[in-house]
Amino acid sequence: MSRSVANKWLKTNVLLRHRGIAGHIPETRRFTSAALAQMVNKYGRVVAKPVVGTGGSGVILIYKQGSGYIIHYRGKIMRRADFASMLAAVGRIRRGRAYLIQRGIRLAQIAGRPVDYRVKLVDQGGRWVTRAIVGRLARPGLFVTNLCRGGTLLKSSDAIRRSLSIAPQAKKRELRNLSYRSMRLLKASFPGIGQLGFDYGIDKNGKIWMFEVNTKPH
Repeated sequence: MSRSVANKWLKTNVLLRHRGIAGHIPETRRFTSAALAQMVNKYGRVVAKPVVGTGGSGVILIYKQGSGYIIHYRGKIMRRADFASMLAAVGRIRRGRAYLIQRGIRLAQIAGRPVDYRVKLVDQGGRWVTRAIVGRLARPGLFVTNLCRGGTLLKSSDAIRRSLSIAPQAKKRELRNLSYRSMRLLKASFPGIGQLGFDYGIDKNGKIWMFEVNTKPH
């Protein structure tokens, strides 16, 4: 049985050591009220997510609107007039769990719905192979694309073509190369892992962003 590494913070820190990979990872910090204030002020839009969790569970989108804040969670939209009331609302969702804060990336969309990508690599007898590269389209009204949250599975080529109006081959090659470079780092740090699921987004300018990597991908 392959090894599982649940802690997103540990895996992110390994990948941040490589300059070429780090440039594709949105700024990510441990959740504190000070870090949240700084990140929201810096980027205007952040995603908060559990350090340990899968399937988009517990993921919160927070962004500024005028002098107030908007919170997206499980398809619901909450408006808060100030930072303190926003922080209190986020605290009720977190319930004391350890969280990360990540810069919110404005993803390329299809008909107003964000799309992202999963690249799955598997160790087959010491040789790592690409098992899948797929697109995932968010359910209307949601920002998470996870299939268990109602997302729609798309062929990656179709997703790239429809969301960016570009030929998909180069982007798929970039996704694959970034995944294999990352796999080598993770394999060295966490011996025994046998499968990896990389979650990527592509922004409206065509830049690839790595959001996280799972060692027990669905």
